[in-house]
Amino acid sequence: QVQLEESGGGSVQAGGSLRLSCAASGRTFSRYGMDWFRQAPGKEREFVAAISGTGGYFEYVDSVKGRFTISRDNAYNTVYLQMNTLRPEDTAVYYCAATSTFSRSAVRMEYWGKGTLVTVSS
Repeated sequence: QVQLEESGGGSVQAGGSLRLSCAASGRTFSRYGMDWFRQAPGKEREFVAAISGTGGYFEYVDSVKGRFTISRDNAYNTVYLQMNTLRPEDTAVYYCAATSTFSRSAVRMEYWGKGTLVTVSS
């Protein structure tokens, strides 16, 4: 069982930055690929970024490439999402998720956090 808790959300103006964190329970954190998803009001949940258990493989949705960076610290059971040059369309609830594989598909996620709200104003 893995429990996930996001933090770091908030309100920021367009062009600003935020760093999201996701703290995981358990002693097998490094065995899990970790993802960030987001869900904007009235829209479906979408994949944002993924990182493999060792941190050596990454994937990003095209709309955040060059602006967002996913990373992890297995010593602290934490995954991060550094978000720079934020845009109003990045406004959403951001969720971290864990999978025993490496995937960008929500159906492959086994554990989810409760989410943290990011609001970007123009």
